[in-house]
Amino acid sequence: MKAINKEKILILTGNYGDGHIQVAQALNEAIQIRFPSLEPVVFDFMEWVHPYSNQISRYLYLQGVKKFPKAYGYIYQKTRKMNTFSKLMKTIFSTGLGRMVKLIEEVQPAVVVSTFPLAAAVMSKLKSYGLTDVPTVTTITDHTDHSCWIYPYTDQYIVGSKAVRDSMIQLGVEEDRIADIGIPIRQQFSQSFQRDEILKKHGLNPNLPTVLVMGGGCGLIGDGSSTIQELDALPQQIQLIIVCGHNEKLRLELKEKLKDSKHQIHLTGYIDYVHELMAISDLMITKPGGVTTFEAIAMELPMLLYKPIPGQEQDNAKFLVHSGVAIQAETDCELTDHLAKLLNNAELLQQMGENSKQFHPKESAFASVEIIMDTKESYNRLQDLMFSFGS
Repeated sequence: MKAINKEKILILTGNYGDGHIQVAQALNEAIQIRFPSLEPVVFDFMEWVHPYSNQISRYLYLQGVKKFPKAYGYIYQKTRKMNTFSKLMKTIFSTGLGRMVKLIEEVQPAVVVSTFPLAAAVMSKLKSYGLTDVPTVTTITDHTDHSCWIYPYTDQYIVGSKAVRDSMIQLGVEEDRIADIGIPIRQQFSQSFQRDEILKKHGLNPNLPTVLVMGGGCGLIGDGSSTIQELDALPQQIQLIIVCGHNEKLRLELKEKLKDSKHQIHLTGYIDYVHELMAISDLMITKPGGVTTFEAIAMELPMLLYKPIPGQEQDNAKFLVHSGVAIQAETDCELTDHLAKLLNNAELLQQMGENSKQFHPKESAFASVEIIMDTKESYNRLQDLMFSFGS
């Protein structure tokens, strides 16, 4: 039997924070479900384009953000709009054209989707040089705008909200190139759950308020163990589920320091069942990453945001607080105080969950795939039209 060659959708991502990869996975899933005749192909852009330096540059980036957040925030704000500095930064970072051309020749995609800004930069540059004419879509993975995502040869943008759309229009992007349909999230966050079954599955206490603590894939939350220890000042006993991500050092440190805590503590490393933990939690303490917070919105889970990194996380926090789905704490003392007040105010928690319904995150991945397909079809119609004129 002859093999069927499926039309391919190339999805470019980057392992600089889990959000970019999670959005790529969400699109991959949605394409396979909605359009089984197509073949999504996911590539780590940085790993492909810079195979020898990627691990070093990723380490330097993550350490730089962690140890010099103010410097990172300064550069972020200085390059928010198009200016000489932002253009210089784009020129420095949009390298690897040859490797990207090779990938396009090998995959031969019908459309290229970028969930990582440097991938969008290189695809735009390739098109500006006439090295490819494949249609391109960029999915912005935060609740904010920034010049690092915006390029003249990007055909379509997918953004998380009308607020981001309006900001991008102010930055000069044409209105019809922006679809404000939400950040794509994985299908597991769109399911319904049986709370009692999940509590039993994970050995959790159904009679205590449950607080989920997330610090991103690298497990960076506030000041680490000292922040969590401060929660012992809460007047009531709670159940804390702390997801340390890839930060095994933090998990072991917390295991030792929290062994005498009055709270019931459940520690995990990197896991693939965060959706289940969100489903049984009353509240989530988290860094305001764009994707994690949109997943929480899908689960109608109220959020307590803590110490956002200057830059996109501060923008995310501002958006989430303004939308009424989160409250922000600036210090350990404030974190404990806000947590105590929220856990004693069922009406406020319920209202924050209700506020999540103004968004439609459960449909965002499928809606994004429809936009990607429309972009592909628009390109095909234009090619057919040009061919008919040339005949």
